[in-house]
Amino acid sequence: MTSWFKRLKEGLQKSSSRLSGGITVLMTHRKLDDGALEELEELLITSDLGVETAQELVGKLSKKRYNQNITSDEIRSIFAEDVESILAPHATPLTPQKSVKPFIVLVLGVNGSGKTTTIGKLAKQWKDQGFQLSLVAGDTFRAAAMEQLEIWAKRADVPLEMAPTKDAAGLVYDAIQKGTARGDDIVMIDTAGRLHNKTVLMEELKKIRRVIQKLDPTAPHATLLVLDATTGQNALTQVKVFQEAVDITGLIVTKLDGTAKGGVLVAIAQQFNLPIHFIGVGESIEDLHGFSAKDFSQNLMGIESTLPPSG
Repeated sequence: MTSWFKRLKEGLQKSSSRLSGGITVLMTHRKLDDGALEELEELLITSDLGVETAQELVGKLSKKRYNQNITSDEIRSIFAEDVESILAPHATPLTPQKSVKPFIVLVLGVNGSGKTTTIGKLAKQWKDQGFQLSLVAGDTFRAAAMEQLEIWAKRADVPLEMAPTKDAAGLVYDAIQKGTARGDDIVMIDTAGRLHNKTVLMEELKKIRRVIQKLDPTAPHATLLVLDATTGQNALTQVKVFQEAVDITGLIVTKLDGTAKGGVLVAIAQQFNLPIHFIGVGESIEDLHGFSAKDFSQNLMGIESTLPPSG
């Protein structure tokens, strides 16, 4: 089986090529002067790391090596270490608590973010870890989402609660009661993601949350926002919009393999200070993996690992 580090390397190739290639072009036979620092900052910003992150990375680099000769490899190594230090506090595993039953997971995200597929992958992984769980097709507006979740439910061999004619909040209420009666460890709830009709969507999410709390005042125990990395800076707007409606407890970033904008994950971490639980770099179940700040930072900057692969 291909190691996770190798899959991540391949998945982040577009992002790392842009960054490492840009650094090489800028810094061949050149001192780290004001002009070079300005161009490096611009490269980081256009690679979607965000203005704040770019300024911080370049500021630290300047303090270490200003007006000295420096290779592109040295710059990438310094940047990787500093990006890792930014991301490390946000790399948080998500393990459902067996002391809470059922552990209710509410999953948010705009249509097309990979939300429904991510729920299916997580369901399969958790089922394989020995959890008993069920899925809820709460995106009652999209037939395709329900069909997709049905396929994943069969693949993971877990129950799926769906009722296209019922409102989402009513479906969620019934599904949690059934899950509780079955003795489920986890109930995962898919939700609609129609941001173009933001007010209606956010009111629906608030209603679902209220309904959940009627059954368990401490729930949902995890509220996860799935973000599509290919949207770049627009992902920041999505976090803000969903955060205003419900309390997001953690993030999952998908489709890092399809973009040169992988640096946006760093910008999101700095701006919103939220845990990052998982990242996705492909379509298979193995391509959704717990987030490692070190693995991500090294691969983003195109650095070969000297450590044994992490999975």
